[in-house]
Amino acid sequence: MGPFANRDFRLLFSAQIVALLGTGLTTVALGLLAYEIAGSSAAVVLGTALTIKMVLYVVIAPLAAAYVDRLPRRAFLVALDVVRAGIVLALPFVTEVWQIYVLIGTLQAASAAFTPTFQAVIPDIITDERDYTTALSASQVAYTMESLVSPVVAALALLLIDFDVLFIGTAVGFVVSAFLVLRATVPDARRAPAGGPADRILSGVRLFARTPSLRGVFAVNFAVAAAGSIVVVNTVNYVRDRLGGSESQVAWMLAASGGGTLLVALAVPRLLDRFTERSVMLTGAVLLTAAAGGAVAMAAADTPSWALTAAVWFASGAGSAMAITPTGKVLRAAAAPSDVAAVFAAQFSLSHLAWLIAYPIAGWGANRFGLVPAWALLAGIAAAGAILAPALWRRAPATLPVSVGTDRDATVAAPSGTGDRTPEREPDLVPGSPAWRHAAAAGGTLTECQCTCGQAA
Repeated sequence: MGPFANRDFRLLFSAQIVALLGTGLTTVALGLLAYEIAGSSAAVVLGTALTIKMVLYVVIAPLAAAYVDRLPRRAFLVALDVVRAGIVLALPFVTEVWQIYVLIGTLQAASAAFTPTFQAVIPDIITDERDYTTALSASQVAYTMESLVSPVVAALALLLIDFDVLFIGTAVGFVVSAFLVLRATVPDARRAPAGGPADRILSGVRLFARTPSLRGVFAVNFAVAAAGSIVVVNTVNYVRDRLGGSESQVAWMLAASGGGTLLVALAVPRLLDRFTERSVMLTGAVLLTAAAGGAVAMAAADTPSWALTAAVWFASGAGSAMAITPTGKVLRAAAAPSDVAAVFAAQFSLSHLAWLIAYPIAGWGANRFGLVPAWALLAGIAAAGAILAPALWRRAPATLPVSVGTDRDATVAAPSGTGDRTPEREPDLVPGSPAWRHAAAAGGTLTECQCTCGQAA
């Protein structure tokens, strides 16, 4: 039946969806608020605020994951939603830049603690191994798709209301999220097994360091962040100052990137039927590099064009979808069942580390040196990620016939292997073992997640 047959997971997942939508609306409204307060320096304000966000995500999320077993989790999740609702309600009254930094810092600290706490609840309410991986992937897909849905909703809303009303809608969303959490049965955490918090924080990072496919994912993260930061940080100033657009048109330009994400994300499952995850993700990294290069050329030409900007933004979103969507399958295939949560937590922090580097370049760099030098540096980072990823991520060995407990043998690709064509993780992924079957069964998880995400929404 899948994890969505579980009432408690449906409620908690719905709470996550509502909270993510609220966070995305806040990001759009924050960019417009920064422009109202700082004008041409809006990119600096937004870049700083988002850098603060990434610092907190990189630092707090692993700590929350390590210590979440010591907290009454339902009360903690509700408290985080209430805190976020209160902070968002205060944002429309901000008059100084430093106030934005303080409020956004507190808001993102709460958000950084929410995601690992939510993910820690999943294995306690979803006990079936396959349903657990599906649920974890659904959480990741929802987190990824937030960047698509939020700009579209914001663009439609801004046709009717002022941007500061978005903050009120966001606060309502957090309250709804808290209500959904209260309705769910959230068991208190059991104490983690032997090993201190530092071991739990670093276990996933160690897996990334010694696994070729995960090292490739790490490099791809930089291509995603470098190209994506151009869209997230600089859209407000570019649309308002270079293109002479309105607040609503800012959101629509962000939606152009989201449209690329949506269309390609829907096509990725079919692409994965014909190509490997490695091929799809590396192609996405190349497309992101091309989009960043296109942005540099567009800024250097100094001939503002709505159509060209939308095309570049669309390509950036499409590349992000190709690079991000298969990530869940790669993470699961590279980890034993006992390591799945640690690997997902490591990816959460390491991907945000890439954004932590890219955001200041897009914000402070563009303001100090201009769009062309800043975007050229970001395009260089994207290119470095696209070049390093295939070098770090060696090709998988030949497919091996394994029994997956059915009436016929299935041919399943071995995990990304070492140079001598042996599996990476011996003996965890020995053909025929439970861990191997777990990875094989996860093959169709992504498509299922995309469908179930839509149903849950």
